[in-house]
Amino acid sequence: MLKAISLFTGAGGLDLGFEAAGFKTRVAVEMDHVCCETLRLNRRWSVIEDDLRVVTSKHLLKTAQLAPGEADILIGGPPCQPFSKNGYWANGDAPRLNDPNADTLNEYLRVVRDTQPKTLLLENVYGLAYAGKSEGLDRILDGIRDINKKAKTRYAPVWAVLDAAGYGVPQRRERIFLIASRDGREFKFPQPTHGESSVDQLTTALQPFHTAWDALGDLPQRLNDVDLQLTGKWADLLPSIPEGQNYLWHTPRGRGLPLFGWRTRYWSFLLKLSKHKPSWTIQAQPGPATGPFHWTNRKLSARELARLQTFPNDFKFDCDRSEVQRMVGNAVPSLLAEILAREIRRQLLDAPLRSQKLKLMPPHRRIAPRRHSVAPVHGTYLSLKGAHAEHPGVRLGPRARLRAAELADQ
Repeated sequence: MLKAISLFTGAGGLDLGFEAAGFKTRVAVEMDHVCCETLRLNRRWSVIEDDLRVVTSKHLLKTAQLAPGEADILIGGPPCQPFSKNGYWANGDAPRLNDPNADTLNEYLRVVRDTQPKTLLLENVYGLAYAGKSEGLDRILDGIRDINKKAKTRYAPVWAVLDAAGYGVPQRRERIFLIASRDGREFKFPQPTHGESSVDQLTTALQPFHTAWDALGDLPQRLNDVDLQLTGKWADLLPSIPEGQNYLWHTPRGRGLPLFGWRTRYWSFLLKLSKHKPSWTIQAQPGPATGPFHWTNRKLSARELARLQTFPNDFKFDCDRSEVQRMVGNAVPSLLAEILAREIRRQLLDAPLRSQKLKLMPPHRRIAPRRHSVAPVHGTYLSLKGAHAEHPGVRLGPRARLRAAELADQ
């Protein structure tokens, strides 16, 4: 098997996809104890449980039993909260590289410099490349140029923002991927294979998106697990929202009752899966009213979360459900990693796989059952019925105005 070094491994979403494509993780570095225990439960990889900032490259290579230049690939998704969508809106024009959490980019580059893998893959939130706010991406590109100059390597990084649903994952999830080869070969990202509308499929030969039903249809629908029951102020309102909808159903532009103003809440507020569409992005640390929720008005189980992230069916968890959601919500969909790993083998490592069959691709199931019926609005919420102002627009909401005022006072 080809040899991989894994940084910021988490629960191993990237690694599991590369494993499906014939790579073996020789060493994984992860500081979160629950993630490390989950990795050890499932795979016999060498796991260094520590902060990468205190793990020397020498120790990393020794654990992997590799010399500099021997690794076929270095993979990792440095956790970069300053570049997330939430960070973007919360921090506005603040220079995000000044955030201490952005140091993870420098640590990734340090390991590239010291281990000189044949290829590398870096995954991150797409906010890393926001127009006018791409200092994180620029730092990576500048760092790789500096490595090339000093180490006489020829890494030629290319990057793209990919939506996992376009490659067969039953989840809409946009992330940036950067890939480079030490010998200067340029990587070409594979084109999407799946699309939404029948028109798209006819004109571009795309297969239909894999849906939440494709991922979950063979699992029990009704679960009595108390950990899956909704809690909090809005728990009794979810049954009145149809599957595939969110709180916007109960706005003046929706077809429910006018309980909220249009776009005055975050998109995932009371968001419910549709059997006929991919899931929306799984959140790592959702609030009590943050979806997506199951169409039977409950939280998603650990197995359902793993299915939507295309983890292998044999992958096990030995922790509470909230920890599973955190790990899965931070992971890369393993199917998308498998697809990219196969292309890296073919384009950059001259080691294409003979079989064209993807191991982690979910099936297209039979036609999904009819949508679940909705319940009347619980009496608790009827006092909210009335006229509600719409959100005033981008950068005009209360948080944006408060941030503008704070900047003006500085």
